[in-house]
Amino acid sequence: MDSLLDFLHRFWSDMLARTDGPMTFRFLLQPIMAIITAGIDGYRDAVLGRTPYFHKLLFGGRSGSRVLTFREGFSAVARILLLGVAMDVIYQFKVFGSFSHPLETLVIAVVLAFIPYLLLRGPIARVVRRWRQRHGQA
Repeated sequence: MDSLLDFLHRFWSDMLARTDGPMTFRFLLQPIMAIITAGIDGYRDAVLGRTPYFHKLLFGGRSGSRVLTFREGFSAVARILLLGVAMDVIYQFKVFGSFSHPLETLVIAVVLAFIPYLLLRGPIARVVRRWRQRHGQA
């Protein structure tokens, strides 16, 4: 039990330390890139009349449909995730001298890239859909 607590303590302290150290620009770069990607995909969803992404992911019907929806979003942010992993590997080499915390790398990449995409794609699609309806482009 002590080893689990030690791991969690180190994990969260390392996560919080990432906001002050070298390469902090990635905390802006990755979410901005995810927002741009969500905007493009949300606009496309609105024009094509698709169900909002997060709603489709949660309530998409068959589980196979959910898997396809998840893959679509994941592939949309794959480059951003890879960029995030690369930047975190560089960070770890600068700070720790080795790549010793792969789980932290995955958590940071997902939190900075996929979560903003997941949360914003649907609302962007709704805003675009309403704007298009008001301006007669439905």
